[in-house]
Amino acid sequence: MKQTTYILLLVILTANALSGQTFKISGKVVDEQNQIIPFANILLLKAADTTFVKGTSADDNGFFALMDVEPNLYLLQASYVGRGSEPRALDIKTDVSLGALIIPLETNELDEVVVTAQRPKLQRLPDRLVFSVENTVVSQGTSWDILKSTPGVIVNQDELLIRGQNATVYLNDRKVQLSGQEVQDLLQGLSGANIKSVEVIANPPASYDAEGGPILNIVTSKNIIPGYKGSVNGTYTQAVFPKFSMGTSHYYKTDKLHLFANYTINPQKELRKTNKGIHFMDDTNTVFSEWDTNYNQINSSQSQNGSFILDYDFDDHNSLNFTSNLLFNLDQDQQTHLNNEMRNGSGQLDSTFTTQNMANLDNTNLAFDLSYVHKLKKPGARLSANGHYTYFNGKSFQNLGSDYFDANGVFLREFGFDSDSEQDIQIFTGQLDYSTPIGNASFETGVKISSINSESNVDFFNFMGSSNTVDASLSDHYTYDENVYAAYLSFVKNWEKWSMKLGVRGELTEAEGTSLTLNQINTQDFFEPFPSVYVLYSPSDKHSFSFDYGRNVNRPKYNDLNPFRFFFNENDYEQGNPTLTPSFSNNFNFNYTLNSEYFFDFYYRDNGSNIAYLVFQDNDNQTLVELKQNVLDSKSYGLDFTLSKSLMSSWFVYAYTSFFHEEETFLATQSGNVEFTNEVNGVYAYLGNYLTLSKDGTFTGEVTGTYISKFLFGSYVSDEQFNLTLGLRKTLFKNKVILSLAAEDILEKYVPTYRSQYLNQDNFYRRRPETQFIRFGFTYNFGNFRLEDNQRGIDKKERDRLQSQQ
Repeated sequence: MKQTTYILLLVILTANALSGQTFKISGKVVDEQNQIIPFANILLLKAADTTFVKGTSADDNGFFALMDVEPNLYLLQASYVGRGSEPRALDIKTDVSLGALIIPLETNELDEVVVTAQRPKLQRLPDRLVFSVENTVVSQGTSWDILKSTPGVIVNQDELLIRGQNATVYLNDRKVQLSGQEVQDLLQGLSGANIKSVEVIANPPASYDAEGGPILNIVTSKNIIPGYKGSVNGTYTQAVFPKFSMGTSHYYKTDKLHLFANYTINPQKELRKTNKGIHFMDDTNTVFSEWDTNYNQINSSQSQNGSFILDYDFDDHNSLNFTSNLLFNLDQDQQTHLNNEMRNGSGQLDSTFTTQNMANLDNTNLAFDLSYVHKLKKPGARLSANGHYTYFNGKSFQNLGSDYFDANGVFLREFGFDSDSEQDIQIFTGQLDYSTPIGNASFETGVKISSINSESNVDFFNFMGSSNTVDASLSDHYTYDENVYAAYLSFVKNWEKWSMKLGVRGELTEAEGTSLTLNQINTQDFFEPFPSVYVLYSPSDKHSFSFDYGRNVNRPKYNDLNPFRFFFNENDYEQGNPTLTPSFSNNFNFNYTLNSEYFFDFYYRDNGSNIAYLVFQDNDNQTLVELKQNVLDSKSYGLDFTLSKSLMSSWFVYAYTSFFHEEETFLATQSGNVEFTNEVNGVYAYLGNYLTLSKDGTFTGEVTGTYISKFLFGSYVSDEQFNLTLGLRKTLFKNKVILSLAAEDILEKYVPTYRSQYLNQDNFYRRRPETQFIRFGFTYNFGNFRLEDNQRGIDKKERDRLQSQQ
């Protein structure tokens, strides 16, 4: 009896001790391939009724810890993006270290557990800014929406700009080889749910070609499991003319083979209205003639694009990639009707003329890319080889006719002509790269050879009447051959709170352009180094400072080198410039980040003899010519502020403001060849509100506003513009069906006027494309549509300089 009493007393004391004690549960979260899953949600539930007890999130290495857990029977489960681990039963009597919770690749439903989307994260790396959007409110839009929400990105008339320079879009480190509008159409059809992050590379490192400006690299989630998936998508846009696009994508994956095929068709009919004015001046800068021209242009096209991609893994160390793209836009039709009124200095009507300009254009772009990667025995070391070929053909036929009348409408004369032009371009490149880790550092080196051959012809014929500006001697045959030999070295090292990346690239350029009509040969033969430096210092999790410097080159587009003229009327034309030379820029950036929510960027860019878009009016002959020309000096600097923050669980705000200064000094060839500096101080502001309108996250919306005070465009300066956009997106049947509705330029304030006004020059234009529209979108996913594809573009800077005739 006495012994039984002791036992009962011991049990009671033990129970009392345990009831006042708490324990710790720790572990990490991985997938079935033992890959860590950062930021997963950890849920602790009562075993009796599965009611919620407490929860936490794993860190960026997948580790988690639940503190102060009282003794009891529990169920523990990890979840991420709608997937959950098997509930694990735990009888907590002491600290428990679980090892790994495995989240399977197939979807597991969680009973009555709501997973709240995280807010987007911004991370400053030595050579780029990483905008992580996976499992966030922003990712519920399209890829185009994500790019518009990316810090440092300015959207101006559907052009993506970083610090005033056009950005190149990459998809998984492969360039998207499409024109600006086609890039937008592609990204609007690519769901943001597949996007892991966007990398903003304002100063591309030495491993990238020295040519070109900043890069936006979209990183998608990795391929996960074998299977097949496909999708059909389409859009209907109502503007002045209705438009539609249709496309289909198919992806198939086995353990070794990855296949992707895509086809899109995008018929377009668009009205572009342009008002252009010129004030011609005499020697005293007094206006003696005013020209006011109204253009109505209807463009009809039917672009089609097909892609095929094959990835094959021979084994763990050897893999092959083949990528091919075919883009053709045949039988494009441009019908331009213009009315011009000519008045004297007192504003009285002198005469008028009308012009009918009919153009038919064909463009074909075919590319093949083959890459081989060999992973060496040393972990992280690899050797890769790449070969590339592009063929581009552009044809254009133009018929132009003008009728002239006096102030009373009496016919005076007529003038007209036909022109026929064609351009063939072939690009060959070969590249070899090697990279290897060295302790806690890494080293990368490579060589590249590129060869470009361009041949162009233009013929003028079937003349009616006579003109001082147009004659048959303008016909020409122009060839351009360019070879570039490049090599680079890059070194990266990280230690404690510092990161550093150093690189240098050398490029030897040999180029020759020949014009038969001008009997002129222009040659370029030079070697240039392109160093780059990146330094990042993070004293704590809340603060980081970075500095980077890079030197780049901007080569002229092939079409800009052709000494050909495209006429709007006999007194107004665009002209190529065979004397263009590459320009070199030096870029400096200093950045400060606070709490990964507030970003301050200061930049300075010296563009040297930048290639700019200039316009000159000849007051004596009363003509206007637009062309590309090297300026004498160009520089810009600015201060950017970015706020990226979730105000509520269903409301994410992204605000970006840029205060900038831009200036270019060029030779005013029609103003006595004097130097003139064109400069602006401007403000760019963007506010994006991204809303989750349903508890399950399947219904989202956005309200965005964009404001630009003014900015520099060669010899032009634009006035202010504002764009208000609304959008809604709904997913149905577990993301099998996606519906979207967007309204752009609701207030119709996104059409600026561009004016060139200095010395004896005064002209402007205001072009009104169909910026105001409503667009309906539809996507249907079938097969195992949760797979991620291997879609990619072809990464070749030489192709950037292709310029379709429009």
